[in-house]
Order: sequence, then C-alpha cells, then structure tokens
Amino acid sequence: MSLSPSEIFYIVIGLISVALIFYFNRDLFKSGAGAVGTSTLEAVYYVIALAALLIGWYFNFQYLRQYGAAAGWWHWTTLLFVNPASASGGQDLIIANMILYPLWTIIEGRRSRMRAAWLYFPMSLLTSYALGIALFLAIQDRQYRRTRAATSGSEAVRSPGTRHTTRTRQRQYNQPRHGTRPT
Repeated sequence: MSLSPSEIFYIVIGLISVALIFYFNRDLFKSGAGAVGTSTLEAVYYVIALAALLIGWYFNFQYLRQYGAAAGWWHWTTLLFVNPASASGGQDLIIANMILYPLWTIIEGRRSRMRAAWLYFPMSLLTSYALGIALFLAIQDRQYRRTRAATSGSEAVRSPGTRHTTRTRQRQYNQPRHGTRPT
C-alpha cells in the first residue's frame, strides 16, 4: 500500500506537532540533576498514544481515499451526524475536543508548569484526540514526578496516584488567607 501526497503531508505535519511537544518539554527528558525516569503509568500513556495515532491514521486515510476531493474538515464533521447514534458520539467529540480539551490542557498545563500546553489542542486536530490526551497525561505525569523530586520533603507536590501529601503541605492548605483567623 503506497501513501498519497496528502497522506504523507498529514503524517509529516502530525509528527512535527508531536515533536514540538517533546521539544518544548525537552528539559523533562534530560539526564542529570532532577531527572526522572519513565514511570509505568507514563509508559502506558505512550503505548495508548501510539495506538491512537496509528488507528486514527488508518481510518482517516481510508476516509481520504473513499471521498477523494470531497474529503475535508467540514465533510468529515457532517459525517458524524448521519444517524442519531453517530450524532451522539459526534457531539461528544466536538464539545470535548473543541471546547473542553483546550481549556483543560491550557489551565492544567499552567498549573502543572508544563511548557507549550496550548500546543496539545492543535496537535489533537492534526493527529488524534486520544493521542493528545494520552501525550498530555504522560508529560504531566513526568512533570509532577520531576517537581516532586526537585522539591524538599516539606514542599512535596502531590502526584496523581499518590494517597498522601506531606503534613507541611496540608498545613499550608488549611492556613487562613489574608489575615483571617481560623474558627
């Protein structure tokens, strides 16, 4: 099976968008002080991301081949609404990918001190929504672990999947704000 020029274009632009994610977060992957290895959870996210990318490309290329010149974003979106079952999934996909996903990745990315959190959204449009989610979660997991490793015990940051935080951090959350007194 040979690839068409448009398929090659989508592969190249998709891989460039993924490479940009790793480029902007390259500090997370450097060895040396503060370096963290790949956790099992992070590896699972990468496997899911790769599977989502390959399966998504498989079906998207079938779509391009079947519809030829009619293929495009608008046409693809209209096909999501050809019957009530697909419309239910289609509206979920559109709302989640076009509204919630950018909000989530940008806001959570900033909270997690991730670089170029805005890039996950356009990458998901060029590759796969599931790839975008899995890659975001993998990089976020690595960022949490690196932050936790780089901070002292009293400043530890709770990582997803852990059940406790340090007492100092718990006290910080329970402290009154702006000069108010605890009741």
